[in-house]
Amino acid sequence: TFRRQTMHQFVEAGIALYNPDEPDRPVNSPKACYQISPETFAVILTYGTDQWDQTLSSYLEERETLAQLYEMQRKMQMIPVEVEEDYEIALTPGTHSKLIKDIIVEFAPRYAPGSEVIYVGDTGSKIGYLQQSRLLELGVEVDEHGKMPDVVLYYQEKNWLFLIEAVTTHGPVDSKRHRELSTLFAKAIPGLVYVTAFPDRTTMGKYITEISWETEVWVAETPTHIIHFDGNRFLGPYETS
Repeated sequence: TFRRQTMHQFVEAGIALYNPDEPDRPVNSPKACYQISPETFAVILTYGTDQWDQTLSSYLEERETLAQLYEMQRKMQMIPVEVEEDYEIALTPGTHSKLIKDIIVEFAPRYAPGSEVIYVGDTGSKIGYLQQSRLLELGVEVDEHGKMPDVVLYYQEKNWLFLIEAVTTHGPVDSKRHRELSTLFAKAIPGLVYVTAFPDRTTMGKYITEISWETEVWVAETPTHIIHFDGNRFLGPYETS
């Protein structure tokens, strides 16, 4: 077996390929895999033969170019997301990152127009984007042990903080997650709005019975509609008891 960090180094060096059969496979997929690169494999096959020295020498001369080529291919799979004017981040490929992009591009302009993107999670690096100083201004100190929602938006016009979970395989705002987020953002100055986002209604159907009351549900395939789960108002924060 190999340690994951070692495999990352092999990938960066062009020795191994990550998910060559499906480059946009999510990082947390159980089908994630590595494969030796064809060029490296061809060199290894000559070990112990008269061709070894020449083949290895040629490979080492081209290795940096190969590593750059594979790096370029990996970057092409990344999902670009503009989080503020003229500033773009790249998220790890996968359906989860695609949904996060939909939240920022489709949900935010409709339900929190002009809002600031404060935080974006990423399955690859855990944190894709974070305005830590802005969070502090809003009364929130990030707890390193607390699990942030996938997206945090600040809607200044109404002084609301949207806490959004992007759900493709797990993690809706159920009653347990609602309590966790309430605790994590207990000192927030803006009112808190809890949202679970799904890519489609089929995925939503798997979790519909778990959704907490006094939260919102948004489905990316029908972006102009939002589902309100009870409470005495539509889309807005509630007083904490």
